[in-house]
Amino acid sequence: MRERLRRVGRRGSSDDLFDKPDYALVGIIKIPELERSPGRAIGRRILFALVALFACSLVVYLDRAGYRDVKDTPLTYLDSLYYSAVTLSTTGYGDVTPVSESARLINVVFITPLRVLFLIVLIGTTLEVLTERSRQAIKIQNWRNRVRNHTVVIGYGTKGRTATAAVIADGVKPSEIVVVDDDQDALDAAAADGLVTVRGDATKADILRLAGVQHAAAVIIAANRDDTAVMVTLTARELNPRAKIVASVRESENIHLMRQSGANSVVVSSETAGRLLGIATLTPSVVEVVEDLLSPEEGYAIAEREVDPTETGGSPAHTKDLVLGVVRDGSLYRVGDPQVESIEAGDRLLYVRQGEKN
Repeated sequence: MRERLRRVGRRGSSDDLFDKPDYALVGIIKIPELERSPGRAIGRRILFALVALFACSLVVYLDRAGYRDVKDTPLTYLDSLYYSAVTLSTTGYGDVTPVSESARLINVVFITPLRVLFLIVLIGTTLEVLTERSRQAIKIQNWRNRVRNHTVVIGYGTKGRTATAAVIADGVKPSEIVVVDDDQDALDAAAADGLVTVRGDATKADILRLAGVQHAAAVIIAANRDDTAVMVTLTARELNPRAKIVASVRESENIHLMRQSGANSVVVSSETAGRLLGIATLTPSVVEVVEDLLSPEEGYAIAEREVDPTETGGSPAHTKDLVLGVVRDGSLYRVGDPQVESIEAGDRLLYVRQGEKN
């Protein structure tokens, strides 16, 4: 079964996509833009235009002896400002013209570049649209060169969004999360949340490589189908033997497949929801407490921390926090297990802490 799923997962995969130039990945990888106010952007462009205008007028005024007015009168600063405005806007009435060699040299070396800059500022919106592809290609190149130890989320449906929110609540920056999905609406939602997105089939190795799975610290698999989750897990584990892979499946009978495929943790979504529904019929307050623990921003939350040196040698039950378990050498032991009667250096404590809003 494992080999069959591996072959299916590789079917149709093309590693050439990973090796394509960055400009060819525009539309597949999307780097989120910083939110900027339209009014602020327009104000900045107007400010740049005014700076260029007054800089030009000052240069013309300082060299006013080299210019001729049709009235044959000396140039005032107003004349210099007028000449700068009509020149930078390429109107050019010709009533004020440079006649000396120095004035013409300044016009070529200084005023002409200012004219180009002035036009770029004025029609910046149009140019921004035209250069968006190039800008995205540069951003993709920079991102691919520096992305390391990030979190990759496969699937941005209800499970994927909730998992991402929990990861961010635990301190991971949105810029360190990459979402992989083949649904454009889901990707748009992820981009709106400030996440890097990769469009494509996550069962294909080249798509996962574009998301940087080979350099990721964690991979969250929230696929809608169990067979898809298994294939993604196989491919991700092959690309990155060290990453922590957590996955969700609908049926408990597929847990062993997920673990054999390389998942470190597996959550059974349907049975977990069903169990909570059953508990809610008899003791709804228990469900409220469970939901409270799963919401890190409110009430209480389950967290993990390092052992304080003063706690070494003591019992987990006698710490300042309500300890639920001890993680030792990668294994979780519940409080009360003989193996963790006393805390050792290097242990990590799973405990209940107050939410962020408390």
